[in-house]
Amino acid sequence: MSTVVPELDVVIVGAGPAGLGTGVVLQDLGLDAFAILERYEPGASFARWPAEMRLITPSFTANGHGLLDLNAIALGVSPAYSLWSEHPTGAAYARWLAGFAERFDLPVRTGVDVWSVEPIADGFRLHTNQGEVTTRFVIWAAGEFQYPRLDTFPGADLCVHSASVESWATWSESTDGPVMVLGGAESGIDAAMHLIDQGEEVLVLDAGRFWDRESSDPSLALSPFTRERLAAAMRTGLLTLVGDARIKQVDRDDGNWIVRAEDGRVWTTSTVPVLATGFTGSISLLGDLFSRDETGKPLFSIVDESTRTPGLFAVGPAVHQESFSFCFIYKFRQRFAVVAQEIGARLGLDLAPLDDYRAANLFLDDFTCCGESCRC
Repeated sequence: MSTVVPELDVVIVGAGPAGLGTGVVLQDLGLDAFAILERYEPGASFARWPAEMRLITPSFTANGHGLLDLNAIALGVSPAYSLWSEHPTGAAYARWLAGFAERFDLPVRTGVDVWSVEPIADGFRLHTNQGEVTTRFVIWAAGEFQYPRLDTFPGADLCVHSASVESWATWSESTDGPVMVLGGAESGIDAAMHLIDQGEEVLVLDAGRFWDRESSDPSLALSPFTRERLAAAMRTGLLTLVGDARIKQVDRDDGNWIVRAEDGRVWTTSTVPVLATGFTGSISLLGDLFSRDETGKPLFSIVDESTRTPGLFAVGPAVHQESFSFCFIYKFRQRFAVVAQEIGARLGLDLAPLDDYRAANLFLDDFTCCGESCRC
């Protein structure tokens, strides 16, 4: 490893809600020498959602009562108030994020594509399309939506991933017969709902029966927003749910798609199947800078730092702690101050401003409640 004097104290990779929210906390701690590197523009992943897709977490204007909007990423702001929408579309939320970055005057550098992160003696060297950037700490916040999982089974490349659809209304115009959705979690059910809104007949195949799961944690079961829409869709008669259908492969034959399950069941359709198989996530781009558990999930210290590469942190939907998954905005924002506190302490910053985050319940650093993993 070479010795280079870092030009920055912190680089945040990604200007989505996780990157921007963490940037505000660092700014509150008085950090000046940091930058947020963004390949496209703030909120780019949300801007690329299907036009009909909406946030499943509801926004409420509650700052006047001392409560944060669930989709807010900093103190004193509210997407509900700014957008007058309880469940904003991705495009609307992207506009809100861009305005957020401007309002807080965050040091966002757009058009910067980070190719690789290289540990060096005093920090990291980032190789980008605009040259090299050196920094003492890296916070990875590049998100997941732009990195769909496309290799779940043989023939997945013959399907279309839900994340690549610009509009379900436009896409449905090219369909010819019932649509198969492969995956019955949030993204699969959401795709099915929008297709049914277009009058399509939809068959959802899921490896388990995700729609039957019951949990107070929407990371582990369908959200109330999605359950409500699912019940309405079932009443149309256009939706069929098939559980315990683990897909073995997809083939193409004589203009049809043939979907085969491991138990021998076969379905045929004349319309390209929709993949709702989740996302590999951007941390996959970092190679061996993160250790992984037996399921392939990255391993983090208690302060969301790589257990393999000191100084490399992560915020956003990829973060897991014990049995906790911080996959939605109102959850992963609770880790912004945890990461900022650790970096601030190492840089010798005044940590007093973090008291405001604790008071607003934006500082989750204790995973116990009544002696058990918190599900309160």
